[in-house]
Amino acid sequence: MKLSFTLTDAPDAAMRDRLGAALAAFNAGDAGPSEKRDLVIFVQDEAGVLRAGLNGFTAWGWLYTQWLWVDEAARGQGMARRLLDMAEAEARARDCHGAWIDTFSPHALHVYQRAGYAVFGVLPDFPPGRARSFLQKSL
Repeated sequence: MKLSFTLTDAPDAAMRDRLGAALAAFNAGDAGPSEKRDLVIFVQDEAGVLRAGLNGFTAWGWLYTQWLWVDEAARGQGMARRLLDMAEAEARARDCHGAWIDTFSPHALHVYQRAGYAVFGVLPDFPPGRARSFLQKSL
């Protein structure tokens, strides 16, 4: 079998989807079905402008929060905690037993720790001059 390698920063979407499906099929056979489901929360003002939100998913009994953002005008009002609480409640309803999140923001790290998350790993200098912290919480 002759193989060719393609390195690109502009991948073909269908090829990327096939790669993801192949890995998901392997993982399902190896670890069981993930039952992956998106979990997204949007917070909009009366004009429909996005002011905060959370994007993540549940899989294998865990909630992963990939993005949590709060507009500067909505900060300082407990918005991040409310988003986490909502996501965690939905994750519990989906029979999840844990949650994890990562950040390189010192402020977000403090917010997550106040919400009960504990650091389980750190990547120094990611990005340079900062540390990326990985946190988890039992649900």
